[in-house]
Amino acid sequence: MLTCIIRYQIDPTKLEAFRRYARNWGEAIPRNGADLVGYYAPHEGSATQAYGIYNIPNLAAYEAYRARLAADPLGRENYAFAQKERFILREERSFLKLASAPQQTPEQNL
Repeated sequence: MLTCIIRYQIDPTKLEAFRRYARNWGEAIPRNGADLVGYYAPHEGSATQAYGIYNIPNLAAYEAYRARLAADPLGRENYAFAQKERFILREERSFLKLASAPQQTPEQNL
């Protein structure tokens, strides 16, 4: 399993546009085959950093997922919305593998 972390630099004056963009991906990403962890918008601290995080089985599955997302009506609309509104100043993707065991809750330690 790979985790894709998208780091965005956004225009802080267009935070609501980014939130709309994130909500749209909240529908489109799971529908097209990735396990969405979530989109995160600035709250405190940096007003320009935002993140999108999802899991995908492997890079081959990622390529197929990207093709489906590009063909999805909401996906196409969201890409066009971002280009038109220009709230994303920079976007970087990293693919990571879990290097530790998942955290256990206190109840699981009993």
